[in-house]
Amino acid sequence: MASSQVETVSSGAEKAKLGVAALLVVAGLACFYLLGRQGPLVQWGALVLAIIAAAGVFFTAEAGKQLGAFAHDSTREVKKVVWPSRKESLQVTAYVFAFVVVMALFLWLTDKTIEWVFYDLILRWR
Repeated sequence: MASSQVETVSSGAEKAKLGVAALLVVAGLACFYLLGRQGPLVQWGALVLAIIAAAGVFFTAEAGKQLGAFAHDSTREVKKVVWPSRKESLQVTAYVFAFVVVMALFLWLTDKTIEWVFYDLILRWR
């Protein structure tokens, strides 16, 4: 059984960085709604700037650094994947469609057989 590890923010500076990042997002949202009379360009500009600033603060914190390292490792792993060729993809798709058709026919035939057994042979409703 795999043990799950829960990581917590322990230092006060890390908590402060995450708090500042959250406050910047909230401030950006507040500015977006409070600057409604200034026009959409000012609204969206304030929101985007606040989110960029929040991301900058977040990625200086340890949690942000870990997220960046995770993203880097993930992209490195995705590059290692051997993707199927077009021919292989079309073959597998054809196999799936053929299986679905065969299963549909099998289930239809089973349904009709059970219907015939119950209604015609046992109950004699027809």
